[in-house]
Amino acid sequence: MNDLIRLELVRALRNRKFLFFSVLYPSILFLITSSSVDGVSEVGDSGLTLPAYMMVSMASFGALTAVLMGNSERIAKERESGWVRQLRLTSLPGHGYVLAKTAGAAVVSLPSIVVVFVVAAAAKDVRLDAWQWLALTGAIWAGSLVFAALGVAIGYLATGDAVRPITMIVYFGLSMLGGLWMPATTFPQWLQDIAEWLPTHAYAALGQAIEQSRAPHTQDIAVLAVSFVLFTGGAAWLYRKDTLKA
Repeated sequence: MNDLIRLELVRALRNRKFLFFSVLYPSILFLITSSSVDGVSEVGDSGLTLPAYMMVSMASFGALTAVLMGNSERIAKERESGWVRQLRLTSLPGHGYVLAKTAGAAVVSLPSIVVVFVVAAAAKDVRLDAWQWLALTGAIWAGSLVFAALGVAIGYLATGDAVRPITMIVYFGLSMLGGLWMPATTFPQWLQDIAEWLPTHAYAALGQAIEQSRAPHTQDIAVLAVSFVLFTGGAAWLYRKDTLKA
């Protein structure tokens, strides 16, 4: 299993197009969304400036990109190429395969988070205490596991041809409706009510709670926990179903 994890890490780091999209793209979006603001105006009653608010949103978006896009397409293609079938002939357990995929995605998601933080601090003068920077990094990185499980599930659900459009619909839908691209407070009230129950909204809310030096809302923790259980359970069921077909 350790050899497979190392292989996944090397493959992730060699994919330059994917590295650009998942590491640099969120930082570029952050600069675009915060370019016309003064860094003083606050978002609603959050007490956070727009650059600070969007920094967490874009860091979460970058981690989401790495684990969701990376896992789903790669798994679907490996299923069609026969690579997964070959792995089943070895002593590698199913959870080892999932762990290797998650590790490969995580090695890319961490730089995407850090780059957004560096850009926000340098370009928009976002300032936090040392413990907040560390807590933000850990919370966003750990929270990305929810979407890594979703990526695995989509990879086993879709074929190689269908996986990209399905992933893109889920990816953009969760990002936009979850308030990662713009504050959810700008949505109509009915859409805000929906957004509060999406895992992406709860994901970004964890980081925003750290910025506000307060404990996260119980609802956000519950939404992420339930989503993780559902996505992991779905991925495990689809993996077993795919095994029976092989």
